[in-house]
Formats: sequence, C-alpha cells, structure tokens
Amino acid sequence: MSIEKKLEDLRKKFRAAEEGGGPERIEKRHKAGRLTARERIHLLLDEGSFQETDKLVVHHSYNFGMEKKRVYGDGVVTGFGTIQGRTVFVFAQDFTVFGGSLSGANAAKIVKIMDLAMKAGAPVIGLNDSGGARIQEGVASLAGYADIFLRNVLASGVIPQISAIMGPCAGGAVYSPALTDFIIMTRGISNMFITGPDVIKAVTHEDVSMEELGGADTHNSISGVAHFAAENEEQSLALIRELLSFIPDNNMEDPPEKETSDPADRTSEELNFIVPDDPNQPYDIRKIIIEILDDHYFFEVQAHFALNIVIGFGRMAGKAVGIVANQPDHLAGVLDINSSDKGARFIRFCDAFNIPLLIFEDVPGFLPGVAQEHGGIIRHGAKILYAFSEATVPKITLITRKSYGGAYCVMASKHIRADVNYAYPTAEIAVMGPEGAVKIVYRRDLDKAKDPESLRREKIDEFREKFANPYIACEKGYLDGIIEPKETRPRLIAALEMMRNKKDTNPPKKHGNIPL
Repeated sequence: MSIEKKLEDLRKKFRAAEEGGGPERIEKRHKAGRLTARERIHLLLDEGSFQETDKLVVHHSYNFGMEKKRVYGDGVVTGFGTIQGRTVFVFAQDFTVFGGSLSGANAAKIVKIMDLAMKAGAPVIGLNDSGGARIQEGVASLAGYADIFLRNVLASGVIPQISAIMGPCAGGAVYSPALTDFIIMTRGISNMFITGPDVIKAVTHEDVSMEELGGADTHNSISGVAHFAAENEEQSLALIRELLSFIPDNNMEDPPEKETSDPADRTSEELNFIVPDDPNQPYDIRKIIIEILDDHYFFEVQAHFALNIVIGFGRMAGKAVGIVANQPDHLAGVLDINSSDKGARFIRFCDAFNIPLLIFEDVPGFLPGVAQEHGGIIRHGAKILYAFSEATVPKITLITRKSYGGAYCVMASKHIRADVNYAYPTAEIAVMGPEGAVKIVYRRDLDKAKDPESLRREKIDEFREKFANPYIACEKGYLDGIIEPKETRPRLIAALEMMRNKKDTNPPKKHGNIPL
C-alpha cells in the first residue's frame, strides 16, 4: 500500500472517531441544546491548542454482541491543550457513544491522562456526561472506576482537579468528581446522585424528580456537593477558565499573577461606615471584601451553600488570595456544621496550592441547638480549627466586629499560627457577648435586685465598655494592631508582601487525622 493510501486510511479513521456516535445522534444533541464532547473541549481550551490522545482506542468486550459495535474513541475524548497559555489535561465523556458509559478501555484513556498530568505537573479537567458503568463489561468497568478514583486521591493536593457535570452522573460515577477540588454543574442538564428516583421510590416510597434529587441547585444550595451553578454549558466552561486564573499548575508553584492598575495604597472612606454602630445589626461582609480587592473583583465559591460563611478568590496587588469570612448578614455569622465543612475544605485547598489566606472575622460563636449537637457540631467545628492550624501559607486575620468564645480561637487567631492579626476599633473580643456574660456573672445580684432590668442594662453597658473592644487583646500582643477601616487595603497588602517568602512546616508525619 502506498503512503498516500495509508494516509487516507488514517484520515478516514480519524473522521470516524470525530463523528462519535454518528451524525444523527450529534444532531439529536444539538436539537436538545447540548454540545458534543469535542465542542465542549474546543470551547474550554485556547483556540487550536487541543492535542488528542488515544483517538483510535476501541473497547475489548465480546459479550452481548458488543464485538459488532465498536466506535473509535469508545465514548471519551482525551488529550491536552492550554488555557490562557497554560497546559491542562482534559477528558470529555461522549454521550453519543454508548451513552458515554465507562468501559475498561475508556477508563484506561482517562487514567493515562491523569498519570501524564501528574508527571507534567498540570491541572486535570473532567467533563462528565455519562450513563455510568457499561453494564455489558461487568467488573471491568467497575475496575476502571476504581483505577480513576485512586488517581484522584493520589493527585489530590498535588495538581488541581476540576469536574464539570454536563449531563447525568450517577452511582459510582459520582465519586470521581466528589474527590476533585471543584465541581461545576449546569442548571437543567446536569444531575448527580448515588441512587436515582426510581430506586428511591421502590426502597423508601419517596417521590422525587431528577432535578430535586440531584440537580445543580440542589447540590449548590442544600448538599454542598457542588461549588458553582452555571446557566448553560458555555458559562460552565468559562467558569473553569476563570477559576484556573487564580490557581497554580501544581503544589510546587505559586499562583499566577495579574497586572492591575488598582493602587496598592488605595484607601476607602466607605469602609469606615460599613460596620454598623449597633452590634446586633447585620451587614454584608462582602462589601468589605469587594472594596479592598483589586478592581473590586471577588470570585465567590459555593455562593449558595452555608451562607453564614463566605469563601472565594480575589487578588491583592496582582497576587491571588483566598478569602474566608464570617457573614453577619446570615445567622449573625455563626459557625455551624455546614459552614465549618465549607470553610475547612477551602482552607485546605488554598494551603495545598500556596494561596495566601485573608480571614475576615465577625462571629458570635457556634450555632446552639439539639440538631447541631446531635449532628456533630463538635466534630465538624473541629475541622475548620484543624484546617487553620495546619495551614502554613500566609494567614492574615482581620476582626471587624464580634469575636466571641471558641470561635475567636478557631478563626485564625494568633494562637493557632496566624501571621498577622488586625482588628477594627469596632471589634469585640470576649468569652461571650455582654448580654450572656452579665446573665452568668451577675446572676445572684440580678436575683436580689429591686430593679433587675435596670441593673442588667447597667452591667451590660459596663461589660461592653470594659471587654467588648479590641484593646485588651492588643495589650497582650494577641493583635498586631488596630487599624482604621479605610486603611484596610494598604495594610493587608503590606502584610501579605511581608509574608511573601514565608516558610513554615508541620512535624514530620505520614498525615494528620482530621476529624472527618
């Protein structure tokens, strides 16, 4: 055979691979408003950068007539390319081929990409759209899942892993995304669940729709499984690109920097008036966060889950930072089970990938209640304490108002290795709030008083004046300074710059035992 015929034969095979399940199935997806696996990859990556691997792989199943149904690529498109000029590895499940189901062969394609990403020190992005394990292959498909899960675990904290759910993701398939760092779901088209509505109805007699059970809004606002909810596929892919702009390629590198014209010494009079005079009046902590970040841009993560804590990325003088902030606008900013989990996982991600942490504190304590205690608030609250204590990246804490009880210790206090601790003059640092403290300390006096309400108010005012301020903590060196709110941006940037070359280590060990 001549070289021309050999080349034409190769091109014919490539064209067959690129057609996936064929024109009819591709057209069906387009009519349903869905993109194909290849279209998604090309939207995600820099134009013309995609280099496909294992394009001609086929499955090895000979049962149930599968030997007559072989398609090049076998239901997943894999390869590498660039995003904003940085190398990334990607796999996209192709629903037009066997419903994107996982076979032994296409699992091996994904595993190969993940292994290459680890060697290259580059992020892995998975675009999930699959009917699950390929039933015809039996244990081979289950083995494929387990092979992928192992790589997810070994890559954790070494290279960033991002999952976009762009269709169904059910059964064992959910555990690979669950092991990755971030999950993006698309409203109306993506679902995640262990057991579907039919099984649930048969076992528990509960009626629930696919969307209610495992849709984007469910996992973004109720379960906390997902981190972002996109309106469409294009936005989902754009979110991945934006997310990566804050994250380094691997755990040995620093986050990418971005030029800004926003002056590092910019002050803001508006900050002097965000925290209310009334200590019980709520306010939105994001107003402070947005005001001090470069170009007033805050990329929030898990914006719909555990609203009493705010997490996300921003930049200070062009350098990426991770934000963890109590939110007084919801449940007074208390720490509870969900907010502790949300904060802890984000803190550990930032620490793994060398992203400095800015902590904004306004917390009256942990949420009381039987449901919280029985749900394990002790165990869950310990997670955020563990995460802050373990983290060796620069940690800069600013107390804007309340800092009471154990929550003072937990929210990156000086005592758990925070590097720089500041407070506004509005800060209140004490074992508990004035009302609760007076009730305990002056209980007998109040019981004997002729006018207990008048005495109670007097003692509350006295306690607030003596203890509900930042000065005692400052005198003891637990704070490094009390700052004017308008100077927040330049003071935090200076602290971050001072700690830029920070070196800190934990004792040698295999790994710690975080209270999961």
